[in-house]
Amino acid sequence: MTQLTLKINGQSHSIDADPDMPLLWAIRESVGLTGTKYGCGVAQCGACTVFVGGLPVRSCSMPVSAVGADEITTIEGLKSKEALAVQKAWVKLDVPQCGYCQSGQIMSATSLLEINAKPTDRDIDLAMNGNICRCATYVRIRAAIHDAAKSLEG
Repeated sequence: MTQLTLKINGQSHSIDADPDMPLLWAIRESVGLTGTKYGCGVAQCGACTVFVGGLPVRSCSMPVSAVGADEITTIEGLKSKEALAVQKAWVKLDVPQCGYCQSGQIMSATSLLEINAKPTDRDIDLAMNGNICRCATYVRIRAAIHDAAKSLEG
């Protein structure tokens, strides 16, 4: 066990952890933030997506020791105008069905809009590739991303 300090959503958290522990477990079990979900454990489904240093990563496969001093942002810490637009669009268009994958979907959609204010369908498909929705709400997800982008124009 090693003493590590993680900066999550603007707060520092000291934890005792094996350096190989997946970041997901540090976030959920050591810090107690449960919005980030465990889906597959092999970085294939996207449910565990968080931002590390501003970039989306799959926290189930990233060792906590690889974070270093980078800021971690979870679904609970999203505050950008893009994030708020995505969240509003998700509600407006009733995107979630079971909802399990949605925190990862919202993180990926937010990341897309932060780098591309007017994504095409192809841009969305590429950015969201690997974010699996068991309920297959992909059409609503794409529509919500377009809606969020449109709301940010003015």
